[in-house]
Amino acid sequence: MALLKAVNVSDVPCLYQLPENATTALNSARFSKGNDGARASLKWPKFMVIGHRGSGMNILQLPDRRLKAIKENSILSFNTAGNFGVDFVEFDVQVTKDDCPVIFHDDKILTLENGEISERRITELSLAEFLSYGPQREPGNDGKPLLRKGYDGKIYNWKVEEDDPSCTLQEAFQKVNPSIGFNIELKFDDLIVYPDEVLIHTLQAILKVVFEHAKERPIVFSTFQPDAARLTSMLQSIYPVFFLTNGGSVTYKDVRRNSLDEAVKLCLVCGLQGIVSEVKAVFKNPGAINKIREANLSLLTYGQLKGNLHATSNGRGWGDRGYSSRDSRKSVRLYQAS
Repeated sequence: MALLKAVNVSDVPCLYQLPENATTALNSARFSKGNDGARASLKWPKFMVIGHRGSGMNILQLPDRRLKAIKENSILSFNTAGNFGVDFVEFDVQVTKDDCPVIFHDDKILTLENGEISERRITELSLAEFLSYGPQREPGNDGKPLLRKGYDGKIYNWKVEEDDPSCTLQEAFQKVNPSIGFNIELKFDDLIVYPDEVLIHTLQAILKVVFEHAKERPIVFSTFQPDAARLTSMLQSIYPVFFLTNGGSVTYKDVRRNSLDEAVKLCLVCGLQGIVSEVKAVFKNPGAINKIREANLSLLTYGQLKGNLHATSNGRGWGDRGYSSRDSRKSVRLYQAS
């Protein structure tokens, strides 16, 4: 069985001091597109690091300085993670009302206007409006103050030690080290029911940027939105698509989101390559492992357990796949096959 441990990216002093065979595997995580146009096959190494939102997410209400060190989902965060030798960075993509894919996690963006807190959906902003929040790239320009609602419901000033402006997906392709793979999470509001035509319009805007700028960069798509996963698989046949699930730890109206069994059904019906599950759901339903293996799907995990030790399966046995930490207190996960 493979074990993995959660660590902060800044706690990994030099990944290239690993044994030679581990380093070779680390640097070999690339897609092979083939000559027949078939979907890319990711050559997952036995040891892999993926940076969650780059160098880690920002949690402003907690005292840990690492959670406020670098602005999450920023060019600075992605390249800083790359300097530590990560293979991939994971980030969240939404599309503005003028059809520009931008990188931002929260459904809404908050600021202070005339002494009052105001919030707007990312999808209701134009690109220019979105980029007007927070630090600006032009020296001397001041953006709107950026606020964030914490998990405790309180509003905090989004202040970090090393700030960086918000960015578009295109900028990420242009400014992030091309050797770093992108795990693009297709972000949609859990409380909204989206018609297919709305999802298709959004996904086509994202895919347009990917096709124009990805070049040889490894790409993986993932999403909690079942129909977005289905449609992404239909709209392109190059990059793998994974379905993200809480596995039943949270109950949704859409039953496809409520168990690993439903996730397997979705993958088989829609031709997806695998599942990314909250790790506790796997341990609560270990029988799902056999179903995933029999379906020849890949299983990746996120989250934490006591001791931060998890296992992960590739659908054909334990041990050769890894995924970024979505743990609120960790930046990356190391996956080491034993």
